[in-house]
Amino acid sequence: MTTPIKFCSNASQFLIGDQLSEITDQLHAARDEAFADVDLLRSGGEIPAEKQPLDSGFIDLPQRLLDGEDGLVDKMLASAAALRTRIDRLVVLGIGGSYMGLRALFEALCDPYHNELSRDDRGDVPRLYFEGNNLDNDTMSSLLKMLKTQCVRPQELAERWGIVVISKSGGTLETAAAFRMFRDALGEYYGHQSHLAQELVVPVTGETGKLRDLSNALGYEHTFPIPDGVGGRFSVFTAVGLFPAAVLGMDIRAILRGAADITEICRTKPLGENPVLDYVAACHLLERDHGMDMRVLSTWGNRLEATGFWYDQLLAESLGKHERGATPLTVVNTRDLHSRGQQHQEGKRDRVINNLTISEFASEPLSIPEVAAGVDQDQLNRIAGKTIPELLQAAIQGTNKAYADDKRPTTDMVLPKLDAYGMGQLLQLFMLATAIEGRLVGTNPYGQPGVEAYKNNMGDILYK
Repeated sequence: MTTPIKFCSNASQFLIGDQLSEITDQLHAARDEAFADVDLLRSGGEIPAEKQPLDSGFIDLPQRLLDGEDGLVDKMLASAAALRTRIDRLVVLGIGGSYMGLRALFEALCDPYHNELSRDDRGDVPRLYFEGNNLDNDTMSSLLKMLKTQCVRPQELAERWGIVVISKSGGTLETAAAFRMFRDALGEYYGHQSHLAQELVVPVTGETGKLRDLSNALGYEHTFPIPDGVGGRFSVFTAVGLFPAAVLGMDIRAILRGAADITEICRTKPLGENPVLDYVAACHLLERDHGMDMRVLSTWGNRLEATGFWYDQLLAESLGKHERGATPLTVVNTRDLHSRGQQHQEGKRDRVINNLTISEFASEPLSIPEVAAGVDQDQLNRIAGKTIPELLQAAIQGTNKAYADDKRPTTDMVLPKLDAYGMGQLLQLFMLATAIEGRLVGTNPYGQPGVEAYKNNMGDILYK
């Protein structure tokens, strides 16, 4: 096993007596229930009403895919390789969990300026654009205009584009509307009846539903499933995240291996040796006993911001029910220390700061150059030779000390490296933690009744 994620916390300073040991049995029971939910789902038996919906299929999915279930990984890799060689721009249409996991992987694992690089420098993979995740007329118009003005010779690889459309039901209006518009633009470009207009569209959807029916009617050759028992916000390790990630050249087997390994740690290790349970324990006790129901995911680096936004949705939709549930907030430091740091340091004592850091960066450390004394007005010669990672580490330690001195709790989640294996660990850790905390507090972590209400109301307004 590659080096696992490390977790530590100063939460013990804030707990009264032996609270951590008092909930050990409850935590282990919640963990066991979350894993038993997988057996219940796979059994095909009747699911009790209090367990519905039951979307626990994400838990064992990484290992099942690695073991070759349905040959799906090989199919995705083959289809992704073929699509990658035929387009230079990929438009991904999806909303919520249908795009946020991919965006987290893309920003973490691809070059920060991916779309600006030449095809060679991109590793011979396409550029990536997201739409169908909002109802913003201007951004959609701008992307369509860019495609129409920069792609005028369909015989040239550099001017070919394709679509991956992602929706489990096909009934989400934002994505469905975008798909119709981009499908029409694709047909105008290649010819509505051309083989390219068919082959350069890959739907990822459920086994039944509007998008599945439309895909069958239009005869799309490559359509990948979103399995039953895996909800949208837990679907990053289905074709939802893995297929487009493979098109972008990411190592999806390493991603799955990281997810499978952290799942095994979660399943077998006790509190104190288990980063999933340790994270849940700290957050839960600080919320339950100290009213700290704001969870600030403090990502120390730009490339993890999208991971934070993905986690915001995961936590909010899973546990924000029945007038309960912590409120998630993502910040990027040191950037946001200059906007939100004051409030976190001296505002209400209603939050825990969960740091997310990286031990080893992908690029060579940049060093502060020394300059002549006559132009050292910024007085940086005194730290000349220090690297940017050293400056960042000083900022992390200094910020944590400031919070500790003011008796404000922090936790630290440390990724050994920002690579495919590490991201697999991290995303699965957060999904497992969310499911286990739901079972711990008696909230079904699956389903999204509040979101369904807005969708229904929206439909009533538009179709009346």
